[in-house]
Amino acid sequence: MDFSFHQFGLAFIPIFVAIDVVGVIPMFISLTHELEPKIKKKLIRDATFTAGVIAMVFLISGKLIFSFLGITENDFRIGGGIILLVLAITDLFFVNDAQRNPGKSIGIVPIGIPLIMGPAALTSIIIVVDQFGYLLTFFSLVINLFIVYFVFRQSNKIIQLLGDGGSRAFAKIASLFMVAIAVMMIRVGIQNILK
Repeated sequence: MDFSFHQFGLAFIPIFVAIDVVGVIPMFISLTHELEPKIKKKLIRDATFTAGVIAMVFLISGKLIFSFLGITENDFRIGGGIILLVLAITDLFFVNDAQRNPGKSIGIVPIGIPLIMGPAALTSIIIVVDQFGYLLTFFSLVINLFIVYFVFRQSNKIIQLLGDGGSRAFAKIASLFMVAIAVMMIRVGIQNILK
């Protein structure tokens, strides 16, 4: 196995692009902008840990799981899209923030999965394992999760920059984009199945 920087880069980039931490951060802010820093800190740990566990399961036995359950990447994409769609619509229609109680479990679903570790990221892991082996994929995945953790931890700075009114408006706009992303996931999944 070639452990060159070039090989590592080829393993790292598909996972980085599939996780899309820059694209996920607005949705993360939308879901967590009302939470206290201590709760948010724990939620970030939970989300990253959940994404890591799911990723490791797929790293080791992703193809076997899909084959055993009789599902495809597109089935997974549609399911993830439906979860995001329901969550985003709920967020958009909760005008009263006191009613909008995200709870402690959002670190697992939807932030850990499918926002961080969605169908694209899980599929990328399976493909990268086939091309570069378990070790390079493992290191690429771990570094990507550290990046996600670091970016999420800096989300408070983004909120401070926007201010209270700005962060509320940004959260609603992000929820609207989350609806669009969810619809896109469902659409692509259905199109691929029809092909």
